[in-house]
Amino acid sequence: MDLITRQLARALLPPRNPMGHKGSFGRVYVWGGCVGYTGAPVYAGEAAAHTGSGLVFVGVPGEIYPIAAARCPTAMVHPLPPDYDSLFREMEACAAVLIGPGLGRAAETEKTVLALLKDLSVPVVLDADGINAVSAHIHVLDDRRGVTILTPHEGEFARLDGSFLPGRSNRERAAAEFARRHGCVTVLKGPGTIVASPDGRLLRNTTGGSGMAKGGSGDILAGMILSLLGQGSEAAEAASCAVWLHGRAGELAERELTAYAMTPLDLLERLSAAFKELEE
Repeated sequence: MDLITRQLARALLPPRNPMGHKGSFGRVYVWGGCVGYTGAPVYAGEAAAHTGSGLVFVGVPGEIYPIAAARCPTAMVHPLPPDYDSLFREMEACAAVLIGPGLGRAAETEKTVLALLKDLSVPVVLDADGINAVSAHIHVLDDRRGVTILTPHEGEFARLDGSFLPGRSNRERAAAEFARRHGCVTVLKGPGTIVASPDGRLLRNTTGGSGMAKGGSGDILAGMILSLLGQGSEAAEAASCAVWLHGRAGELAERELTAYAMTPLDLLERLSAAFKELEE
């Protein structure tokens, strides 16, 4: 198993064309949010913008649109389209799509998630309730015609893989087997986050800290992976580079503010410092 180090993250960071424009750096879409979970899509959208995306669209339910729009100035937040075909067209026009942050577990929502996974050809990142939606319909991963990245924490992964027991020492093997079996890149979050590829490659992250163990941190990571996908990185490379940057920003926030007091917003604000370390 390889380690995700600063040197590797630097090598995996997509090049930035100094003559590029906003259309050069990826058009990405975040679908998430519901009443009570307005922050998740905001964190994901802001993270995508702070990771270099040229255009970030965030689709949320109409009832939370005013809240999300006011909190997410760097992305184009809009109420979800009224019908499936319109939502599909908006997503298919993007370079990559993120489904799940704060999405909720409504039956109609889960039905739409499953349909999109069947129909979309663009790369998809599944996080949070996007993962929960497929946990009882694992065949949709096997039938996907596009790239899929899953970003579960151990509890979500246990719902995907009934043989996995959270807290045990079989994280690496379980993630590797799941990625191979279902043809998706699996980012098993936690101390020493694991990135497992369908081809058998396994990497473990070397950055992060306990101050990141707070609601919202995972939404930021998902948005970062989405952004790097949209800028043209391969799935495993996008995930590996993002987890290093995410963990390093968390370390910087924890060093300054302590693990107790830091928040995901503090992590987000230190992404620029983490990026600078890759440019040194």
